[in-house]
Parts: sequence; structure tokens; C-alpha cells
Amino acid sequence: MKKRTIGSSNLLVSELGLGCMSLPTELEAARSVLDEAVDHGINYFDTADLYDRGINEELIGKVLKEKRQELIIATKVGNKWNGEDSWTWDPSKAYIMNAVKQSLRRLQLDYLDLYQLHGGTMEDDAEETIEAFETLKKEGIIREYGISSIRPTVIERFLNTSHAVSVMMQYSLLDRRPEEYFSMITEKGASVVTRGILAKGLLTNEGMDRAKKMSGFVSYTSSELQQTIQSLSEGTNDLHAYALAFALKEPAVASALIGARTQQQLRESLRAYDTPIDPQLLTMVTNKTEQHLYDQHRV
Repeated sequence: MKKRTIGSSNLLVSELGLGCMSLPTELEAARSVLDEAVDHGINYFDTADLYDRGINEELIGKVLKEKRQELIIATKVGNKWNGEDSWTWDPSKAYIMNAVKQSLRRLQLDYLDLYQLHGGTMEDDAEETIEAFETLKKEGIIREYGISSIRPTVIERFLNTSHAVSVMMQYSLLDRRPEEYFSMITEKGASVVTRGILAKGLLTNEGMDRAKKMSGFVSYTSSELQQTIQSLSEGTNDLHAYALAFALKEPAVASALIGARTQQQLRESLRAYDTPIDPQLLTMVTNKTEQHLYDQHRV
């Protein structure tokens, strides 16, 4: 699998990364997915302390600890559990400095390759948050840091006042809003890590079945969604493959995260990644969602 560098860092990551939120909570079931990913060249694994109240990090730690030197492990911070079913937003330095210790313990690591702020608001004390990340970096506890957010103002402020190297955001053929900010992100020395590239399964070969059960998606109404999926499917006999290729054609994108609960789901994405892509068809598929993006801006 090809690799790309995240921003101005030395982190060399596989073009497909595994977003671990979908992993099953049973150890052996999770192991089967994680091992499959490693065996097929995926070296980038993304989790968060929020996922399954830390169980997700624990599973990754148990399975991947022996392969640690070959891998890039990323996690996130900022959401503090209050009880069994609720959490609050806490981007304070005190919380981050404590939370990183807990994540390292669960992941069975001595350091993190990438530590990400898991959200953010304009009301946050960004200077304090960034000070925490910078301190952790100087101490060797993390190699690099970034932010996971869909808020342009939050992202821009964070990049303007830090040495962040990554921005995780939702991006797909059906959600092209982030393109407006790609140049700003790369100019700041950072890269995009995409999530949601299959748009809840809409951009797979079973997309129409899913579209019929949904009331809409992002700015698409139900009828627009079905029409668009139908049109995209007619353009190629492997929408899954072209959805991945669409995200990876962008130089700003360092890695596209895929989620998988089973080996079979992971294999489908790996197969799609290895499928030869016709550049003309890719352009055609891309253009089919360009008009919708234009119409939304014009409204």
C-alpha cells in the first residue's frame, strides 16, 4: 500500500488508515480486523479515549503492541466521561495532561505518534490547549498533534497558533464542503485525514439500498440522494472504488480512514483500493457531485 507524509511531520502513513471506532468490543473479533489490516499494509490506526469508554484503546493496545514499531497510532482527547452515559467537553491543559497518561496505559505505549483534539469551540482557551500539546511534544510523550473538527473557524485558529500537522474531517463525494479549506490547511503545514469517505455506506455498491432508507444526507434531500446515487452507480460498476479514489486524488489528503466491524467489510475496502481506476471515469464521477455543491453555494 502506498504511503503519504502527514503535513510537515515525519509521520509516513498508509493511504488507507483504519478508523477503529467501528471495531467490535470482543477481543478476538477485534483482533481479526486489526491483524487483517496490518497484513495488507495499513500502518495507520486511529482511535479516541471516548470510544467505548476506553475499551477501544485497550483492544488496540492488546493486539498491536508487538507490532508497535511498524505502526502509526493516533488517538484523541477532549471529551471527559462524567458517568455511564454522559461526557463533557474539556480541552484544558490539566485534563489533557492527565488524559494522555490514561490513553498510553490503555494502548500499552510509551508515546503517541499523533494526539488530536477531539473537537473544539471558539469559546475554548486555544492557547492553553496548544500549550498542553506543545509540552507533551517537548517531553517526547507525543510525536505530533492535530485536531479533529468540522468547524472552519476552530480549525483555522488552531492552525494559526500551533504546530499542528493534521486536521481530521468528514469528506466524501457527497460531502465536499471541506474542499474550500484544503489550501488553507496545506499552507499551514498540515494535511487532511478524512473520515466518512463512504458516507455511511451510501458510496458502496449497496448504496442505493441504503439511500432508500434514509431521509437525506448532509445537504441532499431524500429524492436528491437517491438520484445522485443512481447517477454515480451508472457511471461506474464499482462505486466503492471510485469513492476511495476520489478522496485520495486530493494532494491535501494524507490518509483516508475506513471503518470496519468485520474482516469482510475491511476486505471490501481493500479490494476497492486495489481496483484500477479510469481517470476519465473518476473525473466524470467527480463532476456529478460538483453541480450540487455549486447549487448549494448559490442558494
